[in-house]
Amino acid sequence: MVYADSNPNIIEWGSEEIVIPYMSPLDRKRHRYFPDFYIKYVNASGQTVREIIEVKPKKQLKPPKKPEHRVSKRYLMEAQTYAVNQAKFKAAEMFCKERRLKFRILTEDHLT
Repeated sequence: MVYADSNPNIIEWGSEEIVIPYMSPLDRKRHRYFPDFYIKYVNASGQTVREIIEVKPKKQLKPPKKPEHRVSKRYLMEAQTYAVNQAKFKAAEMFCKERRLKFRILTEDHLT
């Protein structure tokens, strides 16, 4: 991340260095979630902010539309991905709240 390395407001950052345990709704077992980024920066108000950022396609943030006729493998995979992502995000929000971090999800809309 050239941007993070060259931005003087970014104090520290890392990629997939934080581990957050979560319970998968698919197998009801504990798994480990590695969010995309941890970043510590000084915002426009001069405050230091510590944040965990996940980057996902916007399509994965909405539940898939169930087909009217037959349920396809594609729909099942999308539904499973959505369910697991929701479990990860919930765990990340709790993790961040306990540590006074912010949690943010970015999509292609934020990156273009």
